[in-house]
Amino acid sequence: MEKTSSSNASKDPAILSAQESHINDGDENCDRGNWTNKSEYMLSMIGFAIGLGNIWRFPYMAYKNGGGAFLIPYFLMLALCGIPLFFLESAVGQFCSQGPVNIWRAVPIFKGIGVSMVVANILFSIYYGVIIAYALYYMFASFQSPLPWSSCFSWADSYCSSTPLVACNVSGVLVTNWTQENITCPSSDKVTVSVTSPSEQYWDRVALQRSSGLGDTGPIVWHLALCLLLSSMIVAAVLFRGIKSSGKVVYFTATLPYVIIFILLIRGMTLEGARDGLDFYIGSQSNFTKLTEAQVWKDATAQTFYSLTIAMGGVTTLASYSKFNNNIFMDAVIVCLLNHGTSVFAGFAIFSILGHMSHVYGKPVEEVVTEGFGLAFIAYPDALSTLPLAPLWSVLFFFMLFIVGLDSMFTPIEVISTTLCDAFPKQLSHKRGYVSLCVCGIIFLLGLPCVTRAGIYWVILIDQFAATWVMLVVAVFEIIGFCYIYGVNRLIKDIEMMIGKKSAFFWWWGRASWFFITPAITLGIFIWSLVTYVPPSYGEVLFPDWGLTLGWCTAAFIVIWIPVGMVYMLIKAEGSLWERLKSLCSPSEDWHPFLGIHRGERYSPMTKK
Repeated sequence: MEKTSSSNASKDPAILSAQESHINDGDENCDRGNWTNKSEYMLSMIGFAIGLGNIWRFPYMAYKNGGGAFLIPYFLMLALCGIPLFFLESAVGQFCSQGPVNIWRAVPIFKGIGVSMVVANILFSIYYGVIIAYALYYMFASFQSPLPWSSCFSWADSYCSSTPLVACNVSGVLVTNWTQENITCPSSDKVTVSVTSPSEQYWDRVALQRSSGLGDTGPIVWHLALCLLLSSMIVAAVLFRGIKSSGKVVYFTATLPYVIIFILLIRGMTLEGARDGLDFYIGSQSNFTKLTEAQVWKDATAQTFYSLTIAMGGVTTLASYSKFNNNIFMDAVIVCLLNHGTSVFAGFAIFSILGHMSHVYGKPVEEVVTEGFGLAFIAYPDALSTLPLAPLWSVLFFFMLFIVGLDSMFTPIEVISTTLCDAFPKQLSHKRGYVSLCVCGIIFLLGLPCVTRAGIYWVILIDQFAATWVMLVVAVFEIIGFCYIYGVNRLIKDIEMMIGKKSAFFWWWGRASWFFITPAITLGIFIWSLVTYVPPSYGEVLFPDWGLTLGWCTAAFIVIWIPVGMVYMLIKAEGSLWERLKSLCSPSEDWHPFLGIHRGERYSPMTKK
């Protein structure tokens, strides 16, 4: 008689009731459930892969690395690294219908990799939720006319100005209103005073209420805390029924950003100076000589990894709810191409309006181009404030950021919830909604330090040490586990059980990518990232040594589970050290397609491997 990991759990009356519900929904997998249809899966995958990095990081990366020339390494790295790894993670998740921890039944000694992914998702959820709160706050603030950051209002200091201030050096004292005091100032005594724009001061003094540094925590900024609570409640409500509810919401959250980007693009193209912005983006200012610089190729690979969110477990989790015979390869190609295409598309909307900002203020485009928080909450709001009907465009922009961030937030929470439910199916599988609710509540509480007056420093610290190059380490171990230890040939046979036979040329590409090209590039980028490491900062504010130490400890806390997991599994196993190592590098008895009807002869209980 066939044994499955869920056979005992399925006797529970509550779980039987849940299984009947899944049957009524037309699910193939009654224990875990499936996507209602292919559209929901694709939209969820697209919403997860396409995040804020596509909007506020890629345009700057393209501008910095040669404009249109950057698209060559960007799409080449997609073919060499992005698609192979995205395909690998999708295939493994769909094959066994398990989350990022249980997929390592294929190579038990690497089970710690799955734990590392879950820890990374927890940290990612903490700081990403705060960024969503920022967007939500700005969206609410945009329902004012004029926009609150359009001029230096009562919250500003004396150095707030949209134009440079000229002071007169009178007897060693700078006088800014010398023209009103009947003082004749010689040209040699005129001094340009450094000022900050209204949008920058609003960001620092009103939105963040930013303190002087990481050590100056200050009180909670309550308007940000309330926005964080609201966004957490929305995520919890959407995920209460798991993929059955989130799959419906993504019809809205995954498609609306494209509509808004298109509206902003059309508006931006009609503005004076828009062409100058596009020329600096990927137009006539493209510099193909940049392709000879190694930094350009490093940035293209890093952007591909980060924008596709590889080695985070999200791709595996979403694919685990697909039906067994779904053509996972075509899905991976479509999502990856759409991800990169969205980055390019969003860049046109961003730079058309930044070009107009350059025209209005009489500054070169390169002086208004920035990335990350500087683009989303300083430069772009400043540009939008110069447009007719400014509140309308501002609401649209920040609503888009909120929706894009929210869509990317669903999957990390789903990863954590799925891991818990897969680990304790009897206790939690029929309480999925409450698991998601508890996870969202805990993430909200952990995010509160990030909405204090020092919160922006914590956000940057987590981003730099927990959500960037450290994931390359996890990706390298992931490749070693499935491509070298589990074996590429065995992996190919598993995939062919799902999608059918493929040509020799197709698998030649797969073997070359998984066995050599992808791991070599991934390892190379990781080493380069360490060699070129620069301590994070916020503008001119440097992080204290204890803060940087805490950052490195955060990175270590993610990867430490890999060796810890190895030691734990070796201690738990039986036999000599060699016998334990050999057994842990071989698939366990629980490694197989979730449903017996899909196991065939290769995974039949009578088959000896």
